[in-house]
Amino acid sequence: MNVWKLLLDWAGWKVDISVPKRDKCVICVAPHTSNWDFILGLFAYRSLGRKANFLMKDFWFFFPLKYLLFALGGIPVPRKGKGSQSLTEKVINLYNNNSYLNLAVTPEGTRSFTSKWKTGFLYISYGAHVPIQLGVIDYSTKTVMITKEYQPTGDVTEDMNNIRFYYRAFKSAALYPDKFCND
Repeated sequence: MNVWKLLLDWAGWKVDISVPKRDKCVICVAPHTSNWDFILGLFAYRSLGRKANFLMKDFWFFFPLKYLLFALGGIPVPRKGKGSQSLTEKVINLYNNNSYLNLAVTPEGTRSFTSKWKTGFLYISYGAHVPIQLGVIDYSTKTVMITKEYQPTGDVTEDMNNIRFYYRAFKSAALYPDKFCND
C-alpha cells in the first residue's frame, strides 16, 4: 500500500510528474508561499517511489527529530560562518560523492513576497552537471506537477530569465498568490 498516494487522494490532490526519473537532478519549485508546499511536494514525489532531498537549517536536526528528517531526505545546512566552503560547493560535493541526489529547492528562498530569486540552484546545476526539473504545487487545481526539464546553458541571466518565464503562468497556483512575485 502506498500511504503517500493514499493521503494525497484522500485530500483530493493529483500528481502529474512526467519528467524522466533521474539519479541526479535539481528540482526547482515555485511559487513557494506556504509551508504546505514542502509537505505536498514530499508526498507527491514519494507517491511515485521517488525520494527528494531538501536543505534545512541544522537547528532542526536535533534528537529525535533528526532521524525523521534524515529519513525524509533532509540535508542539514550550518549557520553562516561555519566552515570554509560555500553551501553551493558543499552541495556540489554531495552530488559528486553520491549516486543519487534529487535536491528540491525554492528559488524564492522565502515564503514571503520577494522580487529577487536566489541563483544558488543554478550554480549547483552547473557545478554538478545535472538538469533542472521545474516543479509547481498548484493549489487552484490541487495538482503537484513536474512536467518540464530544463537544461541550463551556463549563463545565469539567460537561465534565470527562462525559468522565471516558465513560472509566469503559475501565479494563481500559489496558496497565497499575492506573495508570489515573478516580474
